[in-house]
Amino acid sequence: MLHRRKPGGRRHAPLGRDAAGVYSPAPIMTVESVSSLRSLRTQTLVGVVSLGHGATHWAVATFFLLLPAMRRDLGLSYTQAGLLAAGYYVGSMISNLPSGVVVDLTGRRIRYQLLSLLLGSAALASLGATSSFAALWVSLVLLGASNMLWHPAAISYLSIHLPRNRGYSMAIHSLGAHLGDAAGPLVAGWLLLSMSWQRAAQINALMGVICAAVIVLVCGRDDARSAPKRHERADYWKGLALLLKSRAQWSFFLMSGFRTMTQAGLLTFLPLFLANELHMSPVLMGVAMMVLQLGGMVATPAAGVLSDRIGRRPIVMAGMFSTTVIVVAMTFITNHAVYVACISVLGFFLYAMRPVIQAWQVDRSPPEHLAAITSALFTVQAVLSALAPLVGGFLADRFGLISVFYFLAASVLAGNVLCFLVPKTEHGD
Repeated sequence: MLHRRKPGGRRHAPLGRDAAGVYSPAPIMTVESVSSLRSLRTQTLVGVVSLGHGATHWAVATFFLLLPAMRRDLGLSYTQAGLLAAGYYVGSMISNLPSGVVVDLTGRRIRYQLLSLLLGSAALASLGATSSFAALWVSLVLLGASNMLWHPAAISYLSIHLPRNRGYSMAIHSLGAHLGDAAGPLVAGWLLLSMSWQRAAQINALMGVICAAVIVLVCGRDDARSAPKRHERADYWKGLALLLKSRAQWSFFLMSGFRTMTQAGLLTFLPLFLANELHMSPVLMGVAMMVLQLGGMVATPAAGVLSDRIGRRPIVMAGMFSTTVIVVAMTFITNHAVYVACISVLGFFLYAMRPVIQAWQVDRSPPEHLAAITSALFTVQAVLSALAPLVGGFLADRFGLISVFYFLAASVLAGNVLCFLVPKTEHGD
């Protein structure tokens, strides 16, 4: 591999894979000049991209908060409500791997971030324009596709700009997601006090358009660096095939997927539990879903920075074990104040893992395949996440909503077991 020297930069160590196809990161791994963490320009880019990430989560969180009202007005069963939520994850599966490959081969990271935001806004707005179950399901497929299109473009963009501080950049990126996940339901709950869920969906859809405009102003409309040349593309496909055949990669994908399955199940059934079992008002439901994200907002920056220092694995394992315990404990709580407090603690541990897992994945991936491997990771997450509302809906209709939480606790426990199988890497231990 040829090494390129940027002005003021250092020559980077070569990259390699072992016999199993596992990427072995060098002490310094990047294909671009190393940006300074203290640079105002760098911090602005990270902040704006993270804000866009928040807008994608704002749209998704809005749907989940509106789901109880949609179920009531449309007369849906829990299974049908779960099927609607599954449509979102189907869209994720469809868009994931192709989008990552396209980002790798074109290098158009900003362009695909903008497409993600605008498509997500259109999909959320379309929810408020129909009452047909089939049309709603198609809108949710598009919403899922737009949300997953964001990650390969944004994560590879940030990891290239901050190769030495990936835990930090992924933490700020996740912090943006928490802001969207917290504010979206709160605004939607407030809007439901005075208008229909259809109108609330259309108003909240404006956030993606606003953030797309901000990204254009700050980052420009395109970023075509690091795309492989035409003669390099055969090597690109061979390397990607080798990575995707690796058992080590799949143990990592599945570990992350079970964590995301738990998250998906909680986002789907926690609002239904709050509305139908604890009989909370829409505003209090919005507050409860907000504190879930506030717990994550507190945890993610510290977890990301700490993982840059002590490694990824200890933080992921601690987060998964704690999440298992808290989800089981929630099945015994009926007091509203205590339950909301427990949700906050759950968010702290559940979401602390997310940026650390993403940084760990980047550590394990060669830079020329960053977007595609990110897409593969999110594809596995989407497949398992799609099962959560379907299995959860089946369990809720037959055994009650409480049974869903035992299922989710078991899924995150399975992720913790798989964490032991992930091979050691430089930053993973």
